[in-house]
Amino acid sequence: MGTNVRGRWLWRWRRNLLKRRSDVVEAWVVLVTGLVMVVGGPAAGIATGDAVADGLRQERADRHRVPAVLMEHAPAALPAADGTDTARVRAEVRWTGPDGTVHTGTARVDEGRRAGTATTVWTDDRGRLVPDPPTGRQAATRATLAGASASAGVCLVSLAGRGVVRWRLDRGREREWERAWAEVGPRWTRRLR
Repeated sequence: MGTNVRGRWLWRWRRNLLKRRSDVVEAWVVLVTGLVMVVGGPAAGIATGDAVADGLRQERADRHRVPAVLMEHAPAALPAADGTDTARVRAEVRWTGPDGTVHTGTARVDEGRRAGTATTVWTDDRGRLVPDPPTGRQAATRATLAGASASAGVCLVSLAGRGVVRWRLDRGREREWERAWAEVGPRWTRRLR
């Protein structure tokens, strides 16, 4: 059975009097699609994953943990759906920027903290509040998901392209069959009468 299946797949590459130009084109399209999926998909995934990981590393490097003081009591949070012990809520804080300027703003802090309590916030190089950067595990997960998505996207696009080419080739084959039948059909129907 193995040679039979292999023979059916390879028939487009062998000499054959019945082989049409569209069969050769389809064979090349199948080969190129396979190569794109085997080589291009993983290459796109690795490149995308690396680019996302580099961007997230740069984001972590550009953000600085700065000591701050709560200006108000941090409210109690609703029970966390993920079962974590400490929830983060928004509260007014005060911190000193790199240029010595005192800033105030709303940041995410641990719930239930009292006004005047020390906490930490994340700022950029100018001293403006920024969201917490992703942890190492979160960054790795995002990079992996981005890479997997890029790889799958390349494979899906190549399969879609192959499908479009095959559909066009099938339409051309149908037109060839109709032309051939229009030429041969009347001769056969005269013999049947």
